[in-house]
Amino acid sequence: MVPHRLRAAVLGELHARPFVPVRTPTRIFHMAFIVDRPQALADRAAFAALCAARGQPGPARDGKQHRVSFGGATVRWERHAEFTTYTWELPSEDIVEGGLPFQPSSGSFAAIFAQVPQPGPLLVAIDLQLVTDTSDALPLERLFDRASLARSDVEDGLAEIATDFQPDASGFVRLLVRDRGMTADAAGALIQRLLEIETYRTLALLGLPEAQRLAPTVAQMEGRLGAMTATMRNTEGLAENRRLLEELTGLAAELEADSAASLFRFGASRAYGQIVEERLANIGERPVPGFPTIRQFLTRRMHPAMRTCQGIEDRQANLSTKLSSAANLLRTRVDVELEQQNRDLLRSMNKRTRMQLRLQQTVEGLSVAAITYYVISIFHYVMEGLHLRLEEMGVHVDVGLATAIAVPIVAFAIWRFVQNVRRGHLSGDEDEGH
Repeated sequence: MVPHRLRAAVLGELHARPFVPVRTPTRIFHMAFIVDRPQALADRAAFAALCAARGQPGPARDGKQHRVSFGGATVRWERHAEFTTYTWELPSEDIVEGGLPFQPSSGSFAAIFAQVPQPGPLLVAIDLQLVTDTSDALPLERLFDRASLARSDVEDGLAEIATDFQPDASGFVRLLVRDRGMTADAAGALIQRLLEIETYRTLALLGLPEAQRLAPTVAQMEGRLGAMTATMRNTEGLAENRRLLEELTGLAAELEADSAASLFRFGASRAYGQIVEERLANIGERPVPGFPTIRQFLTRRMHPAMRTCQGIEDRQANLSTKLSSAANLLRTRVDVELEQQNRDLLRSMNKRTRMQLRLQQTVEGLSVAAITYYVISIFHYVMEGLHLRLEEMGVHVDVGLATAIAVPIVAFAIWRFVQNVRRGHLSGDEDEGH
């Protein structure tokens, strides 16, 4: 059977980022870098070169994650849509000094992190400590800021997590996981979800600066639209309506440009926020008395930011709808005024056409009279010449009477000739129109 060309990719997506068992105690450093496509390609090549230099296989050509161990540490590389992550799992003997977690400081491991060139701007830096602890003797106040400390029990009480979401002197956010009997598989799943919560909540908040940047612009556009609609009520005349229509069109173009630029960021923030909510639900927190849970802490701070982003996006959409309605109204007014102008122009043209027709009929009448006069004059001269000849032949002709009799005959003939010429022109115009 011939498989679908995407079958392998679809099946492999479910296993692209598996949970990895983690033994206690362990110290994990997790970093996320924002990258574009060229930076992502360069990062993949740099990581593959590092693996090759250490005699290890590199990531697959289309692989999204790769895990490799060398130098006593395990490194996990992952490629995402707009960022790349590196997760360093350090040996247990290098974790604790003097009985306190997070010692030595995260800055002491800079040489290890520098083995791979930084692929792009650093956005997320996490220092996670997994320790064995069956009591509450660990002095959390010495590790975290008490004012923003969040704690909760997870894994049905087999673990406790604690963090203050604040960067240390080296820029890493500390996460403490106290193991009270978890299996290695459960610890690996919990740690990965915690790393994802911190990563995606940071990425979700990238929409907030964009919303704050756009808020004054949107407010200004709303004010301009209000002023334009107020002006529309008192505007008359085609020129003024056209000017307003041009202003509305320009304002709509500015709005669409801002909306297109922020469309991805706001959409990504919504998606990342949903992932955070899903991961928080998966870890199943239970509150520790006197402290907020991580969900409570993030909800209190993230939801207003997400609502701000959603609010700006909704205002942009509403403003776009109102601009479209106002522009359609103005176009209708302009079209009506153009139709009125066209009607007045047609009336004027009809009036001029009737005047031209009357003038033409007058000219035709004068032409018939003038031509009749010249024809009768020629006839009169001819009859006078023939009169003398006929007198010699004994025939008497009254020239005046003959001329008088010829006048109506000639006039009628000339009039009919002019009518036939006019009919010929009219029929020719009709044929051209068909």
